[in-house]
Amino acid sequence: MNGTTPNGTATASKANIGVFTNPKHDLWISEATPTLESVQKGEDLKEGQVTVAIRSTGICGSDVHFWKHGCIGPMIVGCDHILGHESAGEIIAVHPGVKTLKVGDRVAVEPQVICNACEPCLTGRYNGCESVDFLSTPPVPGLLRRYVNHPAVWCHKIGDMSYEDGAMLEPLSVALAGLHRAELRLGDPVLVCGAGPIGLITMLCAKAAGACPLVVTDIDEGRLAFAKEICPEVITHKVERLSAEESARAIVASFGGVEPAVALECTGVESSIAAAIWAVKFGGKVFVIGVGRNEIQIPFMRASVREVDLQFQYRYSNTWPRAIRLVQNKIVDLSRLVTHRFGLEDAIKAFETASDPRTGAIKVQIQSLD
Repeated sequence: MNGTTPNGTATASKANIGVFTNPKHDLWISEATPTLESVQKGEDLKEGQVTVAIRSTGICGSDVHFWKHGCIGPMIVGCDHILGHESAGEIIAVHPGVKTLKVGDRVAVEPQVICNACEPCLTGRYNGCESVDFLSTPPVPGLLRRYVNHPAVWCHKIGDMSYEDGAMLEPLSVALAGLHRAELRLGDPVLVCGAGPIGLITMLCAKAAGACPLVVTDIDEGRLAFAKEICPEVITHKVERLSAEESARAIVASFGGVEPAVALECTGVESSIAAAIWAVKFGGKVFVIGVGRNEIQIPFMRASVREVDLQFQYRYSNTWPRAIRLVQNKIVDLSRLVTHRFGLEDAIKAFETASDPRTGAIKVQIQSLD
């Protein structure tokens, strides 16, 4: 971008391209909408919309899953489909009716458009909107593009925050939604299951919220070492091939004999959920943030006789302002989680890196900073 046009639209000079997959599990880069011409003229903006030049986008596990497997539960890739929903960028055009944003503003994109009419929307839990368009969830195209038109209300100003951190606000929102509904309290012993990106961010949030002791589990020693590196106070626990009950005993031993009050389950894996149910105290809570199979088995009677609350999460709502404050005030530091960076033209290599455990990647971002 160089300068602005007379009508206040920033000058765009490169063609819009996006990262696509399809039901055949192909992955490719191709032309995307809005076109360069329409961006330059600002003619396709609808009431309330802005055009965002996407600068950084993180690759989520769901992006890899849609590419590799073609579906997540009922959400099925049925045609050529653009991926990506963890993004931040720069405003380069605004509809005349938009007064809250201007060209040049740096924003994080909340990747959903809601109906504002159903009960979840009207009661403030818009993540349950019955008619939501969630970008990157088929058939709604995602944010892995150079330019995107999006409602201004879902573009959150980030000030001088880096685009890299701005893109991390989306997975941070997942963790914040979980901690809020899990009602974690200062001094609670907390178990975090899984040291992937969501688990690591959840761990950092739990630490900031006063969890102690704090234990994180994983099957990968490398990820546990990384968890310890970014949060020295955490106790790491490598998951072995044991029964759920035996695994729970080993987890409690890592706590020094203290049973966790809250387990924040970030894997969605049946065995991990079962172990968490066995591990938490009487009246404890297992809060499942992770996404798993359509149906799983749980130790029902263990949960019943111990009055274990089992809760689940679907995306997030009303989290972006809180997430921005946490990052701006350095309460939560996400900068070390981005381990690999690629240009938009190298997106295929980025996905290959993100999907290969041998690379040691935590969070891979695709960037278009010119």
